[in-house]
Amino acid sequence: MKTSSVLFAALTLMLTASFNLPLSAIAAEEIKPVDTAAMSAGEVRKIDKEAGKITIKHGPLLNLDMPPMTMVFRVKDPAMLDQVKPGDKINFVAEKANGALTVTQMQAGD
Repeated sequence: MKTSSVLFAALTLMLTASFNLPLSAIAAEEIKPVDTAAMSAGEVRKIDKEAGKITIKHGPLLNLDMPPMTMVFRVKDPAMLDQVKPGDKINFVAEKANGALTVTQMQAGD
C-alpha cells in the first residue's frame, strides 16, 4: 500500500512537470469570478416562488444569441427569488440547463 502511494505521488509530480501545471490545478478545481461582461441587463416583471420562476424583460442575451424580449426563466437557486421584487433592475446570466433557460447568477443592476 505504501509503495502504491509513493508511486502515485511520483506519477502526479511527473505529470505536473510534463504539462507545466501547478499542483493546485490537479488538487482542486479553480473558482472563477463572475464575468460581468457576460451578464445581461433586465427588469424583474414577475416572481413565482412556488414554481421557482422569474419573468424578466431583458436586453440581448449574447451568450444565448437571443434578442431583447420579456420571458420566463427558471432559477438555479430558489433563494435568488427572495433578493428581488417586480420592478427591480438586475444584471443576470441565463444559461440552458437541463433543457430549460435558467438564471444562474443575478445581482442588482444600474
